[in-house]
Amino acid sequence: MSRLTRLDLDALPDYVPGRNVPGAIKLASNEVPYGPLPGVVEAIADAATGVHRYPDMGVVALRETLAERYGVDPDRIATGCGSVALAEHLARVTCLPGDEMLYSWRSFEAYPIIAATTAAASLRVPNTAEHAHDLPAMAAAITDKTRLVLVCNPNNPTGTAVRGAELDAFLDAVPENVLVVLDEAYREFVTDASVPDGLAVAGDRPNVVVLRTLSKAWGLAGLRIGFLVAAPEVAAAVRKVVTPFSTSSAAQAAALAALRASDEMQRRADQVVAERERLLPALRKLCAEVPESQANFVWLPLGDRSLEFAAACERAGVIVRPFAGDGVRVTIGTPEENDQFLSAAEAALG
Repeated sequence: MSRLTRLDLDALPDYVPGRNVPGAIKLASNEVPYGPLPGVVEAIADAATGVHRYPDMGVVALRETLAERYGVDPDRIATGCGSVALAEHLARVTCLPGDEMLYSWRSFEAYPIIAATTAAASLRVPNTAEHAHDLPAMAAAITDKTRLVLVCNPNNPTGTAVRGAELDAFLDAVPENVLVVLDEAYREFVTDASVPDGLAVAGDRPNVVVLRTLSKAWGLAGLRIGFLVAAPEVAAAVRKVVTPFSTSSAAQAAALAALRASDEMQRRADQVVAERERLLPALRKLCAEVPESQANFVWLPLGDRSLEFAAACERAGVIVRPFAGDGVRVTIGTPEENDQFLSAAEAALG
């Protein structure tokens, strides 16, 4: 039988989601543990009465609300099925087969999948010894074929973040015909004032796109909705290639309700940060190389012990996310969940 799919995709790894194990605590998917924000469930229920109709394809009300919140024009905003889908759309509007997509590694595991499915070449620049982006090396790696550069800040899965001065120097070094995507999915958990807000420091650069999501701090992971802010022509190109009606009516209604509960979102994010800061020194007693985190997770650089550690945690009723040969990412949960994880970690590493 003749082959019906692309041969090169055989080498493409599957995206690995955090596992759900009945009865176990799940600290593997960077979800916020406190349930939907006030008003969200009611908004979804109301939207459900109209699911026999297509949603607003232009996502006008949500785009206008986001524009007002972040101080940008609505024509600079595009929405999609999570920020990862928007990253995929950005690759589609910038890269042709043979072009290059550049990113740090290890970073978000969807990046190489996006590059491969776009038939773009992946350029991976190793993280620093501190598990962070090496922006000077990334700038030096740009070639005439590079069309898209992804900077995950804070970085998933390591939690590390780039600072303002180094980001400014990097953006100054990137050619104007290369699109830089600042993937800020975890922005709401950043507490270090030296970690820049991409919209504030780079929003006026025409070759910079800022990605955000409502899946994390805003508690809408199950509805998959994200947005980008870009130059109007870039945002318009993305809106052209987005799958029609992919931002569902339920997702639009839930997003609007969540955005009205911004104070409660921030209160919950602050709780996550407090737990993050409690966990870090305890974990460094077990693994001194645990880096800083500006996200809602921590990174244990356990190398070849990663799978063994994850298995030990699972036996103790805690599901974490191992990256074979590199490390383990652990989402910040409730205080009780974090205490159970610490007990598991102490048993496995102590």
